[in-house]
Amino acid sequence: MRFIVTSTSLLKNLQQISGVISANTVLSVLEDFLFELRGNTLTLTATDLETMMRVQMEVNDAEGDGRICIPSKILTEYLKNLPEQPITFIINEHDLSIEMASDVGKYRIGGEKADDFPKEPAPGDTTQFTMSSIGLLECINKTIFAVSADTLRPAMTGVFFELEVDSITLVSTDAHRLVQFRRNDVNCPAKDGFVVPKKPLQQLRSTLSADETQLQLAYNGSHLFVTGPHLSLSCRLIDARFPDYKAVIPVDNPYKLTINRGDFVSALKRVSIFANKTTNQVVLDINGNSLQISAQDIDFSYEGKEMLSCQYSGEDMKIAFNAKLMVEMVNNIDGNEVVVELSTPTRAGIFRSIDKVENEDVLMLLMPLMVGV
Repeated sequence: MRFIVTSTSLLKNLQQISGVISANTVLSVLEDFLFELRGNTLTLTATDLETMMRVQMEVNDAEGDGRICIPSKILTEYLKNLPEQPITFIINEHDLSIEMASDVGKYRIGGEKADDFPKEPAPGDTTQFTMSSIGLLECINKTIFAVSADTLRPAMTGVFFELEVDSITLVSTDAHRLVQFRRNDVNCPAKDGFVVPKKPLQQLRSTLSADETQLQLAYNGSHLFVTGPHLSLSCRLIDARFPDYKAVIPVDNPYKLTINRGDFVSALKRVSIFANKTTNQVVLDINGNSLQISAQDIDFSYEGKEMLSCQYSGEDMKIAFNAKLMVEMVNNIDGNEVVVELSTPTRAGIFRSIDKVENEDVLMLLMPLMVGV
């Protein structure tokens, strides 16, 4: 089998799937890319047994169909250090040797049998629906940062996909914060739900295009399959029940604080430098239309405070939050102004954008800390 491909084009496509490959694998074939040539179409695949991702690209002067596994590390290192130019791949499927010839030299490496590469799970008995690439990308971007790293709560280490007939809602939480992101431009076949691990979602985030390209999503009791014009991904779902997240969202938060998002984030970053490094606690002291943000670390005699103007309707309040979590949350809110909905210093605050985006509704919740802790 033989084909010619541009070095930068091949590297770009391999980088889209290389994140699937685990650093520590039991089987050597899991460190490889699977190359499959059919006519002038080259399909590249990577897997870690839980997630499988493939992309397709066109090549030139192809001769002979075939399949072979090529070590990922040495191939990507070679391509990264090669200026853009055509590379001729000549693959001997008998001795599994791979010869790569460029304008500057020739290189040879050994591959592995394609039959040893894991098979993709059969997408049998699936339920399907479609959504735009940019729609799924926005869903992932708005929720993935709040996924938990606590493996003792497996359901919270992924994002919950909640399907309704006329919408899709993605939810993530780490028990300190919660994000609920709904899109109203997706029609699902039935009311349903499943939990997708973080890793395949990270892969999709780095690969999906920010356009209206239609993707097909199919799922069954164990797997999710995402298919686009030139890419496909399959991943094992998390077999655990997602917590009843609606129970922790306050029904009535009557007090509303409206503030410039950029000024708020900048002040939080500066003040949090002086906060206790264990709790990252900052105190929001709201008095009329002024907001004082303060932090202190008694162990080192550190203290910082800043005043900001805001619009506030409600009783004066002093409430504390984890600054690191709050900054990350507010940074993921669109628009110039953010609205914080509050009720008491011991109940969760709800963060929203003041600007409404068509077909989108996002709610971000952050649990408070005890003032002084």
